[in-house]
Amino acid sequence: MTKEERKVIIASSLGTIFEWYDFYLYGTLAVIIGKQFFSAFDPSTQAIFALLAFAAGFLVRPFGALVFGRLGDLVGRKYTFLVTILIMGASTFLVGLLPSYEDIGWFAPVALIVLRMLQGLALGGEYGGAAVYVAEHAPRNRRGFYTSWIQTTATLGLLLSLAVIVTLRINMGEEAFATSYPLFFGLEGGWRIPFLASIILLAVSVYIRMQMHESPAFTKMKEEGTRSKAPLKEAFGTWKNGKIVLIALFGLVVGQAVVWYTGQFYALFFLQSILKIDLLTANVLIAWSLLIGTGGFVFFGALSDRVGRKPVILAGCLLAALTYFPLFHALTATANPTYAAAIENVKVQVAADPATCGSLFDPVGIRTFTQPCDIVRRTLSQQAFRYEKVDAAPGTPVSVTVNGTEIPFTDGPTFGKAVGPAMIAAGYPAADDAAKVKIDGFFSALGNVQALKVIGILTIMVIYVTIVYGPIAAALVEFFPTRIRYTAMSLPYHIGNGWFGGLLPATSFAIVASTGDIYAGLWYPITFALLTVVIGAIFVKEKRNVDLND
Repeated sequence: MTKEERKVIIASSLGTIFEWYDFYLYGTLAVIIGKQFFSAFDPSTQAIFALLAFAAGFLVRPFGALVFGRLGDLVGRKYTFLVTILIMGASTFLVGLLPSYEDIGWFAPVALIVLRMLQGLALGGEYGGAAVYVAEHAPRNRRGFYTSWIQTTATLGLLLSLAVIVTLRINMGEEAFATSYPLFFGLEGGWRIPFLASIILLAVSVYIRMQMHESPAFTKMKEEGTRSKAPLKEAFGTWKNGKIVLIALFGLVVGQAVVWYTGQFYALFFLQSILKIDLLTANVLIAWSLLIGTGGFVFFGALSDRVGRKPVILAGCLLAALTYFPLFHALTATANPTYAAAIENVKVQVAADPATCGSLFDPVGIRTFTQPCDIVRRTLSQQAFRYEKVDAAPGTPVSVTVNGTEIPFTDGPTFGKAVGPAMIAAGYPAADDAAKVKIDGFFSALGNVQALKVIGILTIMVIYVTIVYGPIAAALVEFFPTRIRYTAMSLPYHIGNGWFGGLLPATSFAIVASTGDIYAGLWYPITFALLTVVIGAIFVKEKRNVDLND
């Protein structure tokens, strides 16, 4: 690797780490942000709107891919991802300066959502630019290895955001971090510091990128006058290219996306919301698994240079689909053994007229459930109690039995208060159950055998992430010609990861809530991973070592 090539990878990777750091800050601090900007509502609604604002960033990513992909194919790669990093950096910094709802009223939440959408738009253009830029500088036979460094950036950005947040929380305390730490201009709350500090990362990233030259493939195309005059129309307006976009989406990206989100995000959600592991412990366990597994991105990216992108990515999807159920069963038994025993031994039945039991799908958390059957199932799922739904005769009111003993249902709040003690009496763990994995610091995990076992299970899932994600940039870059490459590769990537992946936690939880089975949500990633294996095996053509100037 030459000095110039190393400089290209470092410049692209640093900027992308920064963009992911910005993006994850909001997700990690969503609860605190909800209290600051949606304080006109009750606590549960605050959380809902905070998550909706976070989701807005995912939903607009494909539009960012279209806007900046087109710009990258018309004007150039370097210029475009300079623009994206400036938009992301400025939006993040302004979140730190934004007054709360109590200070400026409704302008605060509106401005917050606008800034989140700008972040999503910028991220939609950033990844494609970085991947194309590095790939067009890379030697033909090492393209997977070079672009795999870009693939590490999402994980490293997440780790960086967690490190900054945990450090501040430990040193200033929860109250100061959330509300009372004095800053300037009347602003308070240590949570603002990670957003404000991002201006330093922005300055460094922009300075490094300003030193870079345009990619050789784009320069050659520009000199020859062969640039596309309408990249969007050429990429998506003809079946010749449009079908390649669809094959790339369903034959590679969708499977990669669900495996990635399961290994890094759904595993964290499962630990916290299903197994009731405390926030610090869950984050530290995930952080260790990410640290251990991150080198896999580079390893499997380099492996794809030898054996091909298609076999590596499809193998990762297949491995994940075949082993998710035993892995999550092992995770439950190791992290919360009392709970693992309870879901096997405590028999909970919900008997109701099937006509009164509807869908619990609620991806953005704004539905109001009125039917007793839906209220009961929703309540049991939110408290992670496993249940079996039994069809009763038409007109029969809902009934809930725990090991044969009925819990009366009068209304939702009353049932919610009664079900917890009944379940604990039957064998479910209390909140302070000593059998649950628990650690009090980052390095204390290394001296805890139970924690090490959990980290081992999580690391296997992270390795699956590296198998599917390490080669994906090189695979997508090689699918499309230079004249529409930025536009065409960005859209399937961000539809796959922004929509199919981004909706995974909410959809999987809805499946869990509807079935009463804590593992049923895994059918979402398993189904799409297997779909990608089938479509990819039939339709994806291996293009390793293709000439990017062709």
